[in-house]
Order: sequence, then structure tokens, then C-alpha cells
Amino acid sequence: MKKEVLKRIFEFLETKEGHKVPFLWKLFNNIPLTKEELIVKGDLDLSQTQITSLPEGLKVGGTLDLIELNIETLPEGLKVGNNLVLSFSSIQTLPKGLKVGGNLNLLDTPITFLPKGLEVGGYLDIRYTKITSLPKGLEVGANLYIKNTALVEYTDEELKEMVKPGTLARRIYRE
Repeated sequence: MKKEVLKRIFEFLETKEGHKVPFLWKLFNNIPLTKEELIVKGDLDLSQTQITSLPEGLKVGGTLDLIELNIETLPEGLKVGNNLVLSFSSIQTLPKGLKVGGNLNLLDTPITFLPKGLEVGGYLDIRYTKITSLPKGLEVGANLYIKNTALVEYTDEELKEMVKPGTLARRIYRE
């Protein structure tokens, strides 16, 4: 949404509702609204909110919590500096090239596949998902949690062959 449109909305609210909108407008005037500029330096917790979509190009420097969120997809260009927690949400797909600096927690989501180019600096938790294989080139910096997925049928060696060589740093947990 363009800043000019927001300004008109604030002015309308001020005249109709008697709100003190100029103060709000000053605050919003300092917030970048283009998708290339939307950066959250710290943590962003949107868990159990009514949010139905996220803006393209969103970058979160800390942790992004989307627990129990009714949202089906994440935006292209999403980058999370620390952890991305999607547990118990409606997320069905992850964007291609998703990069998560810390842990990626997909516990009990309807996700059926992981995108190519996925990079996870910490652990990857895909327990209770419908994921049946790992994409070639997947990078996982720590542990892989696969309880109650079709992946439990694979040996550790087979799983390690699916990911980028040398990136699955620690263990594969089946329980």
C-alpha cells in the first residue's frame, strides 16, 4: 500500500471519527512500505493472530514465530536470521530459496515437500508432516528430526545422501 493512500485513510478517519491521526501519520511516515525495504531487525511473533499473508521480501533479523497461524504460503524472498517456527500452522508450502540462520520448526504442519535451495543453519524439525523426501542441495547445520514422517523408512546414510554433502552436522532423530 502506498504512503499516499495511507495518509488519505488517516485524514478520513480524523474527520469522521475525531481521532488524532496526525500523530499516527508521523509514525507511519517513517515506516518503509515497499517490499524491498521491509526489514524487522529483532524478533517478530505473529503467533495466533489473524494475519493471512506476509509481504514479499520480508527479512527478520531475529526469530519469526508463526505458530497456529492460518496462512498457507510464505512470501518469496523471506529471510530469517535466527529461528523460523511454523508449528501447528496451516502453511502448505515454503518459498524456493528460503534461508533460515537458526532452526526451522515445521512440527505438525501440512507441508508435503521442502523447496530446492533451502538452507537451515541450525536444526530442521519436520516431525508429524507429510514430507516424503528431502530436496537435493538441502543444507542443515545441525540435527534433523523426522519422527512420524515417511522419512523414517530411510537409513541415516540415505538421508545424508539427499542433503548437500557435509551440511548435516549432527544427528538424525527418529523418535
